[in-house]
Amino acid sequence: MAKKSAIEKNERRRKMVAQHAAKRAELKSIAKNPNLDLEDRFAARLKLAELPRNGSKVRIRNRCEVTGRPRAYYRKLGLSRIAIRDLGSAGLVPGLTKSSW
Repeated sequence: MAKKSAIEKNERRRKMVAQHAAKRAELKSIAKNPNLDLEDRFAARLKLAELPRNGSKVRIRNRCEVTGRPRAYYRKLGLSRIAIRDLGSAGLVPGLTKSSW
């Protein structure tokens, strides 16, 4: 099980990303538009830099829904490999069978 503080920090980041997504997208579109004046684009970059870093989508870490483990994460199921193995052995993941020979 992952530390509760790490899981909570990641949840705070998710909320902050949702909160700043519209403003960030607007500033990025202004900064990338080659038809605008160079000074306006630079000002948009400066405003983008003033936004909180945790408001960026790349700061979110994918974590297992069951254990909170950050590594060996399968996006399709939202679980780590260890949780998949445990739940698959118990027969709780539809369509998954653990091989044995």
